[in-house]
Amino acid sequence: MDSNIAMILLADGLAGSAIYLIIGLGLALIFSVTRVIFVSFGSVAVFAALSLGAMEQGQLPAAIELVGFFVVVALLMELAGLWRSRAWHRLPRVLFYWVVLPFVPCGLAAWATSQESEIIKVAAAILVVIPLGPLIERVALRPVAKASVLALLIVALVLDFVLSGLGLLWFGPEGLRTHASIPGTTALTSNLIVNNQTLLTIAVAFGLALVFYIILQRTHTGKVLHATASNPVGARLVGIRPAFTATVAHIIAALLAGIVGVLISPVATIYYDSGLMLTLKAFVAVIIGGMSSYPLTALGALLVGVSESFASFWNSGLKDAIVFGLLIPILVIRSGLVPQRDDNEEEGDV
Repeated sequence: MDSNIAMILLADGLAGSAIYLIIGLGLALIFSVTRVIFVSFGSVAVFAALSLGAMEQGQLPAAIELVGFFVVVALLMELAGLWRSRAWHRLPRVLFYWVVLPFVPCGLAAWATSQESEIIKVAAAILVVIPLGPLIERVALRPVAKASVLALLIVALVLDFVLSGLGLLWFGPEGLRTHASIPGTTALTSNLIVNNQTLLTIAVAFGLALVFYIILQRTHTGKVLHATASNPVGARLVGIRPAFTATVAHIIAALLAGIVGVLISPVATIYYDSGLMLTLKAFVAVIIGGMSSYPLTALGALLVGVSESFASFWNSGLKDAIVFGLLIPILVIRSGLVPQRDDNEEEGDV
């Protein structure tokens, strides 16, 4: 391997790291707030990519029908709750939040299908999947919110399989690849030429990381999320509702998933079931970050992306095994299986 190949692999690795960073931020946010490992993050990203591909072909994105399906289920659950509590005065609010708001981005996506602007279609593809975040949380995760972490993980896995099945039903088995948001290449050095899409992916990831930090540290919503993640019991005592913070966290995660979808679709063919592998690799980065530390998650994403890039050059058949193999030393260290020296012990003790 010469230096030119190494630089190309490093650039590809940084692009992969950027994707895993965005996914990792969403996973860490939802886990810290709700204790749920949001396995379905990748599926939501895939739906955004497939929606963009459909709009580029002049077809209505099937995500509209998917959102409609979850709206019906969520509305039935809300109506059942109103009937049990006899709180029918809340019906207009329920209809506004669980029917009107989810269909607003769907209407935008339907309008964007007939437009020529690629930017409008990209924005619509991102927005159309945002309602899936809170709808999935309301339908599948909120009823079991008080379960153990293991039970929530099982529910999240089953939910991802259900979403994959729904993706096959509405999007079909064919893969799609979209147009590059910024076509062409850029020569960084005389020997290193990088796709503009790769540079865009890296820039968006760093920009989102900065915005993410500002939102969590400087805004009221960020402080609410941070309080819920730091001390759930204390957050309840001061009037912060867990359902509200969970909904906000899933909205942010769905937005990040939509961005991931439109970033990866120009460089890889996306299928209805491509999301699980994306989530699992980003999950390695989140594990490195301890499921809560965003800076360590960024470091883990860098490690995973660069390792995958160089591993694919060395042996493409083993690249996934190498990436997931990174979990072994991390878990060994974090589980305390590595003996720690006690400073109080004398050096001669056995």
